Amino acid sequence: MSRQDEIVGERLRKIKELRAQGINPYPYSYKPEHSSLDLQEKYKAVKSGEKTKEQAKIAGRVMTIRDIGKIIFASVLDGSGRMQIVMQDGETPAEVMKFFKKYGDEGDFFGFEGHLFRTQRGELSILVKKTELLSKSLLPLPEKWHGLQDKEERYRKRYLDLLMNPEVKNVFLQREKIMEAIREFLKSRGFNEVDTPYLQAIYGGAEARPFKTHLNALNMELFLAISPELYLKRLIVGGFDKVFSIARNFRNEGIDRWHNPEFTMMELYQAYADYNDMMELTETLYEEVAKKVLGTTKVKHGEVIINFKAPWKRMTMADAIKEYAKIDVLKMDAKDLLYFAEDNKVEYKDKSWGMLVAAIFEHFCERELIQPTFITDHPRETTPLCKAHRTDSRLIERFEPFCLGAEMANAYSELNDPVHQRVLLEEQAEKLKKGNAEANPYDKDFINAIEVGMPPTGGLGIGIDRMMIQLLGQSSVRDVILFPFMKPDFSNDALKTKKEVE
Repeated sequence: MSRQDEIVGERLRKIKELRAQGINPYPYSYKPEHSSLDLQEKYKAVKSGEKTKEQAKIAGRVMTIRDIGKIIFASVLDGSGRMQIVMQDGETPAEVMKFFKKYGDEGDFFGFEGHLFRTQRGELSILVKKTELLSKSLLPLPEKWHGLQDKEERYRKRYLDLLMNPEVKNVFLQREKIMEAIREFLKSRGFNEVDTPYLQAIYGGAEARPFKTHLNALNMELFLAISPELYLKRLIVGGFDKVFSIARNFRNEGIDRWHNPEFTMMELYQAYADYNDMMELTETLYEEVAKKVLGTTKVKHGEVIINFKAPWKRMTMADAIKEYAKIDVLKMDAKDLLYFAEDNKVEYKDKSWGMLVAAIFEHFCERELIQPTFITDHPRETTPLCKAHRTDSRLIERFEPFCLGAEMANAYSELNDPVHQRVLLEEQAEKLKKGNAEANPYDKDFINAIEVGMPPTGGLGIGIDRMMIQLLGQSSVRDVILFPFMKPDFSNDALKTKKEVE
């Protein structure tokens, strides 16, 4: 029998014993009156060794217990932080102390009532007068220093990661503040937040392989959204001038440092704007959110300090390739680019001029873009939803900002010519038919909306999870998603049978 099995067996015995005494080890509710953070703040003036007449009533998980006979010290974790509780012979009622000694374990939830005081060592504590068991845990908590070191295990059992590593919980509290700041920024600029469907009969708005599902009620195939773009543009057609959505996207693609199959995207559209307006909005959004939440525009990533202060550096894709690959793609045809790509072992999707340019940029340039940098003026083959560049028909008015070698966002001067849009989406549908799993099907209703008329529009999509990595100094998308996708663990961890518990 393992040590864990012994602990579980002992705790099951305690549960049985409590129930035999008419004590429910899982009562229905408890009404704490204070939080540890509020108490620490309110009574910070209490001096070491000083006792007060102030009463406190808290509830939380017992994280540590130190029983030295006539006195017990325990650390209690609630939603706001930690508080020390003390039980002392002659001060705490004997039956309270006896109950805790006999039935209390690390990991249990308890309610505690008593007087506040500060120990000689300076720690604000509660001298317990009353206690109540609120939930009996079966499994022991991991050891602080050795119990939860494996990263895969931490992601898989995020509940333990949050309990044992306060800095992890702080990342997600900061994430929440960043989300609030994004919404405040956009609403201050007159944007309306809207919802778009996650289940779609026709997907579109990005080059991505979708997830498929089936609607039994109508016996039809559906897809999880890869982007809210086509629905948001319908709203621009319908008379909204500024809209945004913070939504889940689902893309059936690889899993790595920057990718999770399910992720959060902020996407917005602004009538009468172009990609220059979107650049200003992007860098200002990052700068203002960083200042508001972090108090600075500078974030440390390893040995590098990233500065999100506007304005950011701007480079055309052709200029970036000229700097890092030492060739001028604007003076080369598709045949020249193909020779160059093959000589340099560049992976490419197809042999068109534009896709080769994009592949060469990805191979030589992306990893060099550490500080926030706008890469503008992509080849027209890279998307069917963007306006042609106003001075070079081979290009489109698109930008992607990069940071730490990864794409941060994507933005266009949106295509609103219905005839041209129809041709490009027909080409996409043909690519899909020929086996390109990332191409989009033809969306007749979307074309109909554009034919009704869409004003000049600027569009922007920001990957929220990547934004969190960059602003919070994290190293992986798994560090900023509470429950990142993990390969299931199907091992049988059942503790005991119902009969044994009873």
